[in-house]
Amino acid sequence: MQTLLRLSAAIDALNQRIGRTVMWLVLVAVLVSAVNAIVRKAFDTSSNAWLELQWQMFGAVFMLCAAYTFLKNEHIRIDIVNSHFPKPVRDWIDLLGHLLFLMPFVILMLVDGWPFFLASWRIGEQSMNAGGLPQWTAKFLIPAGFFLLFLQGLSEIVKRIAVMRGLIPDPHVTTGPHGHIGPEREHAA
Repeated sequence: MQTLLRLSAAIDALNQRIGRTVMWLVLVAVLVSAVNAIVRKAFDTSSNAWLELQWQMFGAVFMLCAAYTFLKNEHIRIDIVNSHFPKPVRDWIDLLGHLLFLMPFVILMLVDGWPFFLASWRIGEQSMNAGGLPQWTAKFLIPAGFFLLFLQGLSEIVKRIAVMRGLIPDPHVTTGPHGHIGPEREHAA
């Protein structure tokens, strides 16, 4: 189990690094949008490439930061129901949810997303808009993002099993989603 926990830590570090780096694309996209708006108003000119660059950057943030969001326990879940169960039940819900829902979906998206990207890349697919960007770069984000989410799913499964076996403290016990004190702390206080 120690080897799996080291692998989990490496996956967490990878997704932490990618998430913290890619999140800066939001600022870059806002700056591109602002400059594009200023140029369009001041010089009455624009380019579809700038518009497409904005949505490709937002797509990169969404796809490449999904695993980081999962790592930080900021993903959407049904806490209203889940918080009423005792911790062991919540642990089982998390583990079974990861195994039965998350991982099959992620694998399906990888199996379908990779050929989707490859077909676009092979033909050098370009935007249908004049002056637009290549489309294969945006389509690559699908398998890349789901691959990172697959890795993070494996990491979360390993950590959840380790928590359930008492090998590590629960990384999400002190804070719940959005930094709130989790139910364990609420009942202890």
